[in-house]
Amino acid sequence: MEFRPCIDIHNGKVKQIVGVSLSDHNDHAKENFVSEQDAAFYARFYQKDGIRGGHMILLNPQGSAYYDADKRQAFAALAAYPGGMQIGGGITPENACEFLEAGASHVIVTSYVFQNGKIHYDRLQKLKDTVGKDRLVLDLSCRKKDGAYFIVTDRWQTFTDESVSMTLLDELSAYADEFLIHAADVEGKASGIETELVKMLGSWGRIPVTYAGGVGSFRDLDILYTEGQNRLHVTIGSALDLFGGTMAYEKALEYVRKTNTSVTK
Repeated sequence: MEFRPCIDIHNGKVKQIVGVSLSDHNDHAKENFVSEQDAAFYARFYQKDGIRGGHMILLNPQGSAYYDADKRQAFAALAAYPGGMQIGGGITPENACEFLEAGASHVIVTSYVFQNGKIHYDRLQKLKDTVGKDRLVLDLSCRKKDGAYFIVTDRWQTFTDESVSMTLLDELSAYADEFLIHAADVEGKASGIETELVKMLGSWGRIPVTYAGGVGSFRDLDILYTEGQNRLHVTIGSALDLFGGTMAYEKALEYVRKTNTSVTK
């Protein structure tokens, strides 16, 4: 298990939000925390502890009045910590290299690949050809419906027809270096993890998987460690004291480092 930090940028500011509240309408989101610091501050903060592989997400869509402000924040953070962070939010083959050249280690993609509820393998192949498998992360963030976890796109607003399953993970692992999976129903709520999803992901384990969503206590980390078979990396957002929560960042980092095992690619 590794600690994977996050920097979420919305309306030009670093925030922690309730995931399912995010809406393109009026660029709205229910906020848990709005930082007085910029994204570059957090990038340097993670750099000092040698933490790599975190994700930085631009939460406003292209076309939003705030997208350029989000992008400026992101580029400053990438310059502050070259190679230290992954980036997602509106990534396409046309702009992916721009973010990589700015310092991102990987680009993170969802909506470009999932169109009209389906995976478009031609688009996925184009991304792979453009940036290479070793620099592509697929965001398979999901919400529960009818007893299954369905991948959601467009800032977690749109359900696809694709559910997260062993078969799907096997298929998509041929295209990506890692998976990022937010349990969007609990994202930003610090109310406990989606144990059923964690069990499934932990039993797979072919390429690195980062789980995010609902971690609110060290008991949640215990469950994630055990049920995920120490195969999952973890992101903690709103629950961290960095973002106004009650979990001490230093203690969380110490806990994860004590697992003393990294996922093997």
